[in-house]
Amino acid sequence: MRPSGRQIGDMRPISIETGITKHAEGSCLIKVGDTHVLCTATLEERAPPFLKNTGLGWVTAEYGMLPRATNTRNRREAAAGKQSGRTQEIQRLIGRSLRVGVDRVALGERQITIDCDVLQADGGTRCAAITGGWVALRLAANKLMKAGIVSSDPIVDHVAAVSCGIYGGQTVLDLDYAEDSEAGTDGNFVMTGAGRLVEVQMSAEGAAFSRDEMSALLDLAETGISALVAAQKAAI
Repeated sequence: MRPSGRQIGDMRPISIETGITKHAEGSCLIKVGDTHVLCTATLEERAPPFLKNTGLGWVTAEYGMLPRATNTRNRREAAAGKQSGRTQEIQRLIGRSLRVGVDRVALGERQITIDCDVLQADGGTRCAAITGGWVALRLAANKLMKAGIVSSDPIVDHVAAVSCGIYGGQTVLDLDYAEDSEAGTDGNFVMTGAGRLVEVQMSAEGAAFSRDEMSALLDLAETGISALVAAQKAAI
């Protein structure tokens, strides 16, 4: 039995509320169980210098966790004067995942920055940030099209992410913290709405996992991504 009482293929409850902030071009609050992430999209009418005169747009991301997002207070990284390696790795993951779902030619020479702030953490924060970040990105793209700034839709597909792992000898979907901290194997799966893989991060924390177990985790991930994409569609 999982600590939450869920079956091995059950997601935690998912909700995505849009229009959370007044000023951002796109925003949402995504809740996956007790993991809550605020995602906002900021549009800038210029691309980074390395894309000057290329005609290509850019999507990037920043990620942070509020001090009391966890059961003990974490010091703000701004107070420490630098970002942790974990934070840098996660925000690079979010950025490159979301770029897969974007036609950068259609976006034009402009940049959209997705800010993902973890309000409450209970496992799977990077996955929730990617899933919610896509919704904020979609809403920003909608504003571009409504204003006639772009002539075609720069969003080519949904992008969502979910965690899977081996807990108590069973392959399980959507790890919460109680499972993630004890899992023998855990992984993050980023996929498009069409079911294509964007990125897979997997590691064994105890015994090595087999190819069959990895296939079983991928099957679970596909189930989870379908539920997340359905939630994205309902939100927008």
